[in-house]
Amino acid sequence: MLRDELLRLIRNNSRIELKDLAVMLGAEETAVANEIADLEKEGIICGYYTLINWDNTNEEMVDALIEVNVNTSRDLGFDTIAERFYMFDEVKSCYLISGRYDFLLMLEGKTMRQVANFVSSKLSPIEHVTGTATHFIMKRYKDYGTVLGAVRKDCREKMSI
Repeated sequence: MLRDELLRLIRNNSRIELKDLAVMLGAEETAVANEIADLEKEGIICGYYTLINWDNTNEEMVDALIEVNVNTSRDLGFDTIAERFYMFDEVKSCYLISGRYDFLLMLEGKTMRQVANFVSSKLSPIEHVTGTATHFIMKRYKDYGTVLGAVRKDCREKMSI
């Protein structure tokens, strides 16, 4: 029970202090610290990230979603192909998906041209890649459950029936 509740609490805010987590969970700090260490060792907690709204910085950054089709064989399955994809530094996320395409990759680059060059020079030439579709993210409204930018006020008029 401690484990499930702990994961729910830190999922949306990994910066909650240990003492506050202990109070929220009704547990000792050492028990919470040990549980977090166990979760990390078991590969359940895999990392801690900061969500950055690059639109509010001076840094130029472009994200793209790349759909990829591949040919697999008995000797070469999805896991092996995925490993080729996720070893590239430009690939921030790699998913096996259902539907028209086999994989969805999230790439990060300085410019659209840089991302396009990666797709054409590194990704497309991979032997088992049979097709790609590139989608550039033009604006983020919500990411990982967090609304980015100003939240608009609901301007709808109240009505009674």
